[in-house]
Amino acid sequence: MLNKTIKIQGARAHNLKNIDIEIPKNKLVVLTGLSGSGKSSLAFDTIYAEGQRRYVESLSAYARQFLGQMDKPDVDAIEGLSPAISIDQKTTSNNPRSTVGTVTEIYDYLRLLYARIGRPTCPKHGIEISSQTVQQMVDRILEYPERTKLQILAPVVSGKKGEHVKLLEKLKQEGYVRIRVDKEMREVTDEIKLEKNKKHSIEVVIDRVVVKEGVAGRLSDSIEAALRLGEGRIIVDIIDGEELVFSELHACPICGFSIGELEPRLFSFNSPFGACTSCDGLGTKLEVDLDLVIPDWDKTLNEHAIAPWEPISSQYYPQLLKSVCNHYEIDMDTPVKDIPEDKMDKILYGSGKEKIHFYYENEFGNIRDNDILFEGVIPNVARRYKETSSDFIRESLEKYMAQKNCPKCKGHRLKQEALAVLINGLHVSEVTKFSIAEALEFFKKVDLTEKEQQIAKMILKEIDNRLEFLNNVGLDYLTLARTAGTLSGGEAQRIRLATQIGSALTGVLYVLDEPSIGLHQRDNDRLIETLKRMRDMDNTLIVVEHDEDTMFAADWLIDIGPGAGQHGGEIVDSDTPENVMKNPDSLTGRYLSGKDFIPLPMERRKADKRMIEVLGATENNLKNVSASVPIGLMTVVTGVSGSGKSTLVNEIIYKSLSKSLYKATKHKPGKHRKMKGIEHIDKVIDIDQSPIGRTPRSNPATYTGVFDDIRDVYAQTNEAKVRGYKKGRFSFNVKGGRCEACRGDGIIKIEMHFLPDVYVPCEVCHGKRYNRETLEVKYKGKSIADVLNMRIEDALEFFAPIPKIKRKLQTIYDVGLGYVTLGQPATTLSGGEAQRVKLASELHKRSNGKSMYILDEPTTGLHVDDIKRLLVVLQRLVENGDSVLIIEHNLDVIKTADHIIDLGPEGGARGGQIIATGTPEEIAEQADISYTGKYLKTVLERDTSRMEAMLAEKEKISTK
Repeated sequence: MLNKTIKIQGARAHNLKNIDIEIPKNKLVVLTGLSGSGKSSLAFDTIYAEGQRRYVESLSAYARQFLGQMDKPDVDAIEGLSPAISIDQKTTSNNPRSTVGTVTEIYDYLRLLYARIGRPTCPKHGIEISSQTVQQMVDRILEYPERTKLQILAPVVSGKKGEHVKLLEKLKQEGYVRIRVDKEMREVTDEIKLEKNKKHSIEVVIDRVVVKEGVAGRLSDSIEAALRLGEGRIIVDIIDGEELVFSELHACPICGFSIGELEPRLFSFNSPFGACTSCDGLGTKLEVDLDLVIPDWDKTLNEHAIAPWEPISSQYYPQLLKSVCNHYEIDMDTPVKDIPEDKMDKILYGSGKEKIHFYYENEFGNIRDNDILFEGVIPNVARRYKETSSDFIRESLEKYMAQKNCPKCKGHRLKQEALAVLINGLHVSEVTKFSIAEALEFFKKVDLTEKEQQIAKMILKEIDNRLEFLNNVGLDYLTLARTAGTLSGGEAQRIRLATQIGSALTGVLYVLDEPSIGLHQRDNDRLIETLKRMRDMDNTLIVVEHDEDTMFAADWLIDIGPGAGQHGGEIVDSDTPENVMKNPDSLTGRYLSGKDFIPLPMERRKADKRMIEVLGATENNLKNVSASVPIGLMTVVTGVSGSGKSTLVNEIIYKSLSKSLYKATKHKPGKHRKMKGIEHIDKVIDIDQSPIGRTPRSNPATYTGVFDDIRDVYAQTNEAKVRGYKKGRFSFNVKGGRCEACRGDGIIKIEMHFLPDVYVPCEVCHGKRYNRETLEVKYKGKSIADVLNMRIEDALEFFAPIPKIKRKLQTIYDVGLGYVTLGQPATTLSGGEAQRVKLASELHKRSNGKSMYILDEPTTGLHVDDIKRLLVVLQRLVENGDSVLIIEHNLDVIKTADHIIDLGPEGGARGGQIIATGTPEEIAEQADISYTGKYLKTVLERDTSRMEAMLAEKEKISTK
C-alpha cells in the first residue's frame, strides 16, 4: 500500500529541535510561523534536500560528477518521499538574452510559427515576397553595368557542423573545380580539413560571368544548374561588390530583397543566423549619454559642468576644453544651458575638419603647442571606453554611458530578414512586445487561411496553453520581451509555477517559497486556484507562506515556532486551518481567528504643505503621471502587479533624489518632466532586499557598524593595553589577531571529488576565527569570539552599560532580529532579514528629521507578528519627523499608512495611472474604481469592529 503521508523523524537542520511530523500527501500544505522559526529549514533544507539527494544518488557515478553531490540533511529518517521540485524566488536568469518568452518556451513556438506560416514581405516596398523565376533572376543580374564581373554559387552547406568529407569527395567526382568554404575560395582538389564541432558554409562555383550583351542564355543555364545543386537557392557574388541571394521561393520582384528558406533559427536573436549584426541580438548598445556627461546644465564650464573631463590628476582635458572655448569664443563662465547650440555641439561632437590651436604644459614641463582636429567630448568618452585595457578606466567611463536601443534593429534584436516575415501584419518582435493578456487576445483573433490553420493548429495550442497558465498566476501584465533579469523574485517564481503546470506532472512533491510575494490581493484567488489545480493532479504542495488567504485555502496547516531562532524549531500545531485557529498556543492561529490583530492607528497624521512632487512621469508604462509625496508622513504606494509602482518610486523618485542630493551618476532617473520639493529633505535611504554581503565574512555586527564599537571595547581592556593590542587585533579580516590556519573563516573546506565538499571547523582555532593570544583578552569573562556567537538579545543585556553599543543593538532587536547571532554569516540571512538589518543600521544613526526612507515590500518573508513589530519601528521614524515611502501589497501595512498613492487600473500597458490618493478611509470610499480600495474597505470594517470590541472589553474589565 502506498504511503499516504510523508513521515519525518528527528529533523535537526539549523534550529529544528529533533522534530517528528507527518505531512499528508496529495494535499495543499502550508508551513507558517515567525521569521526565523525554522519553516525553510523543514521545507527546503530537510524535505526538498532529501528528495533531491535521493534522485541524484540513483544516478551513475559518471552523471553525479556533473550534477554535483548533495549533503544528506540532518534528519534520522524520511518515509513516503516523492520526487521533489523546488520553486523558489531566485531570479530566473541575469542573462540579458533571457526573456519571459524564452524562459517559458513561448518564443520557441513563436519562432516555429513564423517559420511555417509567416509571410515574407519586402521591407522597402511592402510587397509580399513570392517565388522568382529564372528569367526574373537573369533580368536582375543584367541590371548591372557592362563589364561587371560576378560568379554564380550554389550553396550546398549553410551553417552546419561537421567535416563534410563525403560531400567534398562527391563534388570532386562530379567535376566541379572551385568551391567557397567559409567565405574563402578553394580548389576542390585542395586538401580541405574542416573542424568537426564548428559550423561551416560551403558553396560551389557554377560559373564565372562578365555582364555583356548576349550573356543572358549562359546566365540562364548557369542559374538553373545552381538552383538544382543548391536546392532552390543561389548566391550571385558581384566581384568587389554586394552579394545577392536568390530563391525560387522568396525574393522581392522590384528590388530583389531576398530571404532564404524560413527556419526557426532565422527568428532567434541568440543565433548568428537571426541576431542583428550590430548589437549581436541584445537590442541595446552601451552609448555615451548626454545627461550623464552634463548632469547639471545650470553649471558653467569653469565649474566642471562636463563631468568626465573634471580635473583629477591631470589638467590635460581642462586645458583642451579651454583651447576649444578660445577658438570658438565661448564664455566658460556662462551656464552650459545658455551657450548657443551650435557652439555647444562643437564641444560635444567635435570640430569636424576644422583645426584648433591647442597649448598644454604638463607637470613634467613637456609642452604641446600645435593645431589639432578636436574629436569632441562624447566621441572622446566612447573611444577611450572602447580602446582602454584598464578595468578601472572602463568602470569610471561607464558612469557616463547608458543602454540605448540599437540604431540598426531599433531594439528588435533581429536581422532585417527576420523582421520582414509577418503574420497578420506584425513581425515576431512586435508580437513579443504584447503583454500576456494582449498576446492571448491576438492569437484568438489571428486571421489565417484554411491551409495555415491546419499547419499552425498544434503550435497555436501550445502557445495558448502557456499564455493561459501565465495569465492564471497573475502575470497578465508582463510582456514576452521583458528581460528575465528585471523580474522580481515573486514574478520569477510564478513563471516557474506556470511552466510546471504546463508540464502536467503527477505524483510530484512541489516545495514553494512564498508564491504570493509581489501579488496584489486581487490576484491571490487566481494563484490559489492554480495551486489547487496542481494538487488535484495528484501532487503534494508544501508552501512556505504568511499570506492569510493561502492559509485559509490550505488543506493542512503546520505552524512552526513558538519563537524565532533558538526560540523556534518546534511544531506548535499541525492540523487543518480551522483547528489551528482554536489552538491558544499558536500565534498564527490567534491572528487567523482575529484574537490578535494589527490595530488601526487611533488617528491619521495630517500633511502640511511640504511635498515631493513628480511631474510628467513617462518611464516604462507611466502615462504622464504627476504624483505628490507628503513630507513627514508614512506614504504607501499600492496597485496591482505591474501598475508602475516600482517605476515611480525606485526609478524616478529615488534616483532623482539620489542624483540631486549626492550627485550620483551611476543610475539615470526614469523619464519625467520635473521634480519639485527636493529642498525639504537632505538624505534619502533606499532599503531593499539585496544581500548585505556575498561572503560569510559579512554579518549583522559588521554591517551595522556595532562590531567596530565592540572592538574598541576590547582594545580598551587592561589586558589588551598591557600586550599593546590595538583595535585591528580584534578583526578576523586582517592579519594579526585572526587565526592564520583558516584566515579568520573559522572553517576549512575540504574537496571530496565524488562526495560532497566537507566543511570542518578549523582544528587550530576550533571555529573561533582568532588565534590563542587574541582569545586570551576577555571582557566580562568573554572573548571576542564568544561575543560573535551571542544572540542579539543576549548581547543587548551584556553590553547594556555601554550606550553606544546598546543603541545599535537595540535597533537590531526592535526590527525583530533578536534571535540572530552577531556573527551570523550574511549568506545565511533571508531577503527579509537582510532588509531589516539594513533598516536597523539606519535607525541607530541620528536623524535631523529631514530624511526619506524608501522601502520595497518590506513585509516579504515576515509573519504578521513580525509586521506588527516592523510597523512600530517605521512609525517611530515618522514620529521623528522623517518621511517613509513604501511599495506594498500587504493590507496590514496599507491600512496603517497616513497617505496612499494607488496606481492602476491594471498592470502593464493598461496601468501607469494614478487611480486614487488620500488616507486609507478615502481610498476605501473609491472601491468601485480601485482594487486596493475594494479590499481595504473590507479590512477597515473588520478591524474597526475588532477594535470596538477590544475597547469595550477593556472598559468592562476596568469597570469591574
